Amino acid sequence: MSDHSLLIRPSTPTDLPAITAIYAWNVLNGTGTFELEAPDAAEMTRRRDDVLAKGLPWLVAQRGGAVLGYAYANHFRPRRAFRFCLEDSVYLAADARGQGLGRLLLAELMARCEAAGARQMLAVIGDSANLGSIGVHRTLGFEHVGVMKAAGWKFERWLDVVIMQKSLGIGASDVPLGATE
Repeated sequence: MSDHSLLIRPSTPTDLPAITAIYAWNVLNGTGTFELEAPDAAEMTRRRDDVLAKGLPWLVAQRGGAVLGYAYANHFRPRRAFRFCLEDSVYLAADARGQGLGRLLLAELMARCEAAGARQMLAVIGDSANLGSIGVHRTLGFEHVGVMKAAGWKFERWLDVVIMQKSLGIGASDVPLGATE
């Protein structure tokens, strides 16, 4: 593999400093997350461990040894009925935007979630002006299902939340494996 080849792979603990820095930049400069204070490395480690403990993927995009972005899926809500419905999260380093990395990360994330038995993927997109994220999701087959108007206050303005959804695999057409109540 060339040092400049893109690699999308499962994250490891050694990726956490880069993951923490990427998310901190997005918290402090972007509206894709409504967090107002960047979590520290211990909190990001806790979040990653929680996702992995559920058997869900947390991926990174790496080129030349540098982590350029990451993506993970988590249950949309903690109640058991939501166990087949996941929410995606994708974050890129500031200098990695506009290169198609978000689309590649999300496509791989969706494939791994489908293989794990997920049936629905939701995108809960901060800021209705977040055209990059909306476009990436639309390109990968997500459909617009709603907008929560003025749901968050960040950077001295109200921000909407856009909800998009995509069925994974056979979606809701049959009973999922392991669906016993």
